[in-house]
Amino acid sequence: MTMNQLFYRLLRGSVGLISRLPFPLLYALSDVVYVVVYHLIGYRRRVVRQNLRTSFPDKSERELRDIERHFYHFFCDYLNETFKLITISKEELRKHLEFRNIEQVEAYLNQGRDCAAMLGHYGNWEWLSATSIGFQPSTQAVTGLIYHPLYNKAFNQLFIDIRESQGGTCIPKKLILRYLAEFRRKQQHSLMGYISDQGPKWENIHLWIPFLNHETAVFTGGERIMRKMNNAVFYVDMERPCRGKYVFTFKLITDQPQAMEEHAITKRFFAMLEESVRREPRYYLWTHNRWKRTHEEFDRRFIVENGHVLPRES
Repeated sequence: MTMNQLFYRLLRGSVGLISRLPFPLLYALSDVVYVVVYHLIGYRRRVVRQNLRTSFPDKSERELRDIERHFYHFFCDYLNETFKLITISKEELRKHLEFRNIEQVEAYLNQGRDCAAMLGHYGNWEWLSATSIGFQPSTQAVTGLIYHPLYNKAFNQLFIDIRESQGGTCIPKKLILRYLAEFRRKQQHSLMGYISDQGPKWENIHLWIPFLNHETAVFTGGERIMRKMNNAVFYVDMERPCRGKYVFTFKLITDQPQAMEEHAITKRFFAMLEESVRREPRYYLWTHNRWKRTHEEFDRRFIVENGHVLPRES
């Protein structure tokens, strides 16, 4: 047994023990972890404060600190809720999830159309891997989440286990077109989830848009796939009425992606995500330094030729 395999088994066993806690104890654990992560360690607190301050320049320091504290409390809930997916039954999970307008998604699937669900790092996006439990028994479709493999193999396998524990399929982003082509060859209809607010590397920047008071570099690859596959495209809005309860609302962006202007789907997604974040800022992932790349630095260091990003000559 390799060291990585041993670490994975220890990690999987520890998470499995946490997962078996009933929800009241799970959230009591979150309360303890919050004190450690926020007050004692101060995990990425500088990044969180900078992101909040620049995203909401109209808010007072007191308002920003309030959002910050609520975010860290939710972040600890998010981790433990995610671990819970490993052992919770589908019957029990249904008590904690409400899917709105999912019948429109099912209608497209039953008509032979594949669907795409665009979401951000907002709410508990991991619980969306259980979307298939909201379908009617007559709806037969592959549900999947496209992901970027983690560098650490043990953590990568752990999150694959979590995301596939409720019937979802994890697909590495570099292989998505191969998977989609295979599903179509087998006449399997699919609903694929795209976490679409990740920050691209310099060489993958092809679009800048306004988002939360920043000029933001965004990925456009998801939209290109949706156009190629002629998907019905939805935005998934998430609400959290209380601890342990989520409402996922599927909002149609378009069912004619090839008829829309280039980048229109991506721009619409970010506008809808910003509405969600401004409604309840505590549920966005503020620990990620998503605005470390600026348009000014990009223009200084790179040029775009025939759709390719190339470094400027020294």
